[in-house]
Amino acid sequence: MPFIIILVLSWVVFLLGAFKKEIEAIFERDPAARSYLEVILLYSGLHATAVYRVSRALLKLGVPLLPRLLSQAAKFLTGIEIHPGAQIGQGLFIDHGMGVVIGETSVIGDNVTLYQGVTLGGTGKEKGKRHPNIGDNVVIGAGAKILGNITIGENSYIGANAVVLKDVPPNSTVVGVPGRITRQDGRKIETALDHIQVLDPIKQTLEEMDERLSQLEKRLK
Repeated sequence: MPFIIILVLSWVVFLLGAFKKEIEAIFERDPAARSYLEVILLYSGLHATAVYRVSRALLKLGVPLLPRLLSQAAKFLTGIEIHPGAQIGQGLFIDHGMGVVIGETSVIGDNVTLYQGVTLGGTGKEKGKRHPNIGDNVVIGAGAKILGNITIGENSYIGANAVVLKDVPPNSTVVGVPGRITRQDGRKIETALDHIQVLDPIKQTLEEMDERLSQLEKRLK
């Protein structure tokens, strides 16, 4: 029993010191976060990120097999699969996390938010760089799939269940299957963006057509 307590306390101290930005990101973006102890002990996204950092360090040192064993253990325990070959910046927040997959050659910037069911994957059996590049401050909604060696520009929002197969410029919103881009006037997307406020490009197009028809009717009259 004392050994378990010491182990838990050591884990808490390690996470507090090594993952300060990730913990701050959780409190900033998740209103359900109540205390540091709760976040450190119960947030699977933080646990998966911690194991990824360790496995990534071992991979860079040339340690065989162990990095993948650790990532698979984290997948089993958290439902989040992060390949140790991925490159991930600071401040990553994986909310809930079940079903999240981050492929081997993925590159993720700082302060990125991933919701459950997100896939950063490849498009086939190609070798080399085959997974997405995610810019800083990007938010990726639940169930979204970003596939291939494409780039999602900084400050962008990928809507829930979107399937993105092409590059996305900075400060954009993408929704639908396949993903369609809706500009948001170049403004930064808030990481706490309410999902129901995401712009629908199909609705926007219909509204624009309706407006044009109204203008034509007025001219004809």
